[in-house]
Amino acid sequence: MTIEARCVWPARAVLGEGPLWAPDENAVYAVDIRGARILRWDMVGETGRDWALEDAACWLVQRADGDGFVAGLRSRRVVHLRLNGPQVEIVAELARLDPDAPGNRLNDAKADSLGRLWIGSMDDAESVATGSLFRLDPNGDVTRVDEGYVVANGPALSPDGRVLYHTDSAARRIYAFDVAADGGLTGKRVHIRFTEADGYPDGMTCDAEGGLWVAHWDGGRVSRFQPNGTLDRVVRVAASRVTSCVFAGPALDQLVITTAAHERTHEPLAGGVFVCSPGVTGLPPGRFGAPSIV
Repeated sequence: MTIEARCVWPARAVLGEGPLWAPDENAVYAVDIRGARILRWDMVGETGRDWALEDAACWLVQRADGDGFVAGLRSRRVVHLRLNGPQVEIVAELARLDPDAPGNRLNDAKADSLGRLWIGSMDDAESVATGSLFRLDPNGDVTRVDEGYVVANGPALSPDGRVLYHTDSAARRIYAFDVAADGGLTGKRVHIRFTEADGYPDGMTCDAEGGLWVAHWDGGRVSRFQPNGTLDRVVRVAASRVTSCVFAGPALDQLVITTAAHERTHEPLAGGVFVCSPGVTGLPPGRFGAPSIV
């Protein structure tokens, strides 16, 4: 099955990344890492706005207590961040990752249903395997759970939270791990291999059926893979550098896709935000912090 995505906001993000569905606002947030901006697409009013940053954000995750966001910054800091009107407020630093790797930056993250953050780092020059995968627990503990990545990308979790998918984009490999109750990872294995014709695997998300949706950098599409790794359907995007995707909308039945305009001045919609109806529904977004107990 092939689906065509439509551009809803020609944001011209230099490196649009990390789309986040904010259900309480009916909006999707994203970041422009190279443009040092936070982006917000209002799905009801179909309008976009942005905020400028001094230290570029690489991802955003909402907090479980509702008090703004947790953000990973290019400086490898994880911070509590609020958006107050036109102002960006850094409330507190929560963690500092890769302190001994000054050439690294943070690159992507997801929160799981237990309020833990899974965070990737990468070599900013994209040449040496200094990147890692970290777990940040709600109590502030940081654990390096895997390493040896050039460009760590796209954490995604299966619907039951028992499988974590993670990518080394430069190696064109998507890995799968088994997730223990305590957050430990075992059973690392290659789940999907990209070919040169596929481009590079970038950001990812899982749907409610366990399908894995993967953005193709230099591939102009998002692909859905079944839990066994079989290609299931393709979303065509009118921009070659597709970076990530997220399920959005009240029914989680829309797929919002980010792209990059970096070195793509000849592509009029590069860096835009795209939307399609993928034919399946997604999972509610995770939030960082202790999960509420009802």
